Amino acid sequence: MSDPLFSEEELESARVLFARPATFMMGAVSIDGLPTGDLPEVAFAGRSNVGKSSLINGLVGQKYLARASNEPGRTREVNFFLLDEKLRLVDLPGYGFARAGKGEVKRFQNLGRDYLRGRPNLKRAYLLIDARHGLKDVDKEALDAFDVAAVSYQIVLTKADKLKPSEALEVQAKTVEAIRKRPAAYPRVALTSSEKGTGLPELRAEIAAACGIDAV
Repeated sequence: MSDPLFSEEELESARVLFARPATFMMGAVSIDGLPTGDLPEVAFAGRSNVGKSSLINGLVGQKYLARASNEPGRTREVNFFLLDEKLRLVDLPGYGFARAGKGEVKRFQNLGRDYLRGRPNLKRAYLLIDARHGLKDVDKEALDAFDVAAVSYQIVLTKADKLKPSEALEVQAKTVEAIRKRPAAYPRVALTSSEKGTGLPELRAEIAAACGIDAV
């Protein structure tokens, strides 16, 4: 069922935008290596193995644009994907468990934080949360970081297909309540499944609206 926040025309415009060519642009290992801020960007953050790569692939309708891995913490760069020469999708390093030394983990997590603090063309960040687990303490640390940086962010619950519909809606409602008083949080919590495509049309429309992009 379509989200009442968006008309059929808006959903279709976003579908057309995300159906256009999407390519891997670059991976940056330091803040000095970021591309120029000449295009709007949206960034995807979350715990290691929460499904960031799968969500990016689902949004653009490609299986292998962003590299998914069963090894948590594989993303150790800020990866940029270019959509239709109009928009960049940014995959940030995961936080939480990662198979790397503590110094290395801190380095690539700090890189993500530096990106969030110093990127004026960042239109919105999307914090991915596994719907099966809801918000954890480590996620709340990320929420605090977003609020301090004054970065507009939206919670995206992933893997909603792994729950019964009533359970998924309960997690969504609890998450909405948990972020209600957070100053930088977008009030709607998206409920998605990359595997089933649930919630992706609405998320595409929200990204297009946040960036002020029309497919036409």
